[in-house]
Amino acid sequence: MTSSAKQPKRKVTDPVLIVAEMPTGREISFEIVFDDDQKTRAVEQLALVDLQKLRFVGTLTPRGKSDWVLSADLGASATQACVVTLDPVKTRIDSPVNRVFTSKWEEPDPDSVSEMDEDVESEPVPEIIDLVAIAVEALALALPLYPRTSDAGLDDAVFSEPGVKPMTDEDTKPFAGLAALKEKLEKDE
Repeated sequence: MTSSAKQPKRKVTDPVLIVAEMPTGREISFEIVFDDDQKTRAVEQLALVDLQKLRFVGTLTPRGKSDWVLSADLGASATQACVVTLDPVKTRIDSPVNRVFTSKWEEPDPDSVSEMDEDVESEPVPEIIDLVAIAVEALALALPLYPRTSDAGLDDAVFSEPGVKPMTDEDTKPFAGLAALKEKLEKDE
């Protein structure tokens, strides 16, 4: 084998990789299927109702002498509480996850105001790469912010004292007062 030939992939089973011990010049593949304990921790961390499946599959590819590129697919079946009814809402997540761990990371200047860098998937090379933590973070970003059941609706709540016409959402619109004034003036004629 010549030195320019690509080294074979290395498959890892431990989801926590120590960067200093990772082989340079060789792609690392991984497949993490969360066990019951890992799913329970993810449910608690993300305030989910349930997490039926969570699978994270991908590769870490070396780039240069000390940088790494993570390319993976996240698959999950998560259940959240509906924000209106609190009924369970099941969501299927199939999402790509991409990260670049770079040794040339420069911390943004907090005093300067500038547009956000388009490469938001870059971060400094850590001492360890925790694939479980990356998967849970990616799941948190992929979940719906306001899960709702298909029949969940916000009905109008109407309150008033006995004998008083209740105020509705329609009454609070900008020209509702003018309409009431017009109605009153027409009655007075």
